[in-house]
Amino acid sequence: MTVEINHRAIAVKEGCTTLAQLLENEGFTGVGQAVAVDNAVVPRTQWSETPLTEGMKITVIRAVCGG
Repeated sequence: MTVEINHRAIAVKEGCTTLAQLLENEGFTGVGQAVAVDNAVVPRTQWSETPLTEGMKITVIRAVCGG
């Protein structure tokens, strides 16, 4: 299966079935991140319940401190 993260095609590893697993596999761990799937924000509490589907478009935004 292939999904898109921030406009980059990603081949999903076998056994990876949820948004939370994919984000962890791709190094998106920690706090200060927001995720949208197909232009709809997905609350962090639902990441582990959100199944991956072919062609899913995922946007990850990281908060950055500074000025």
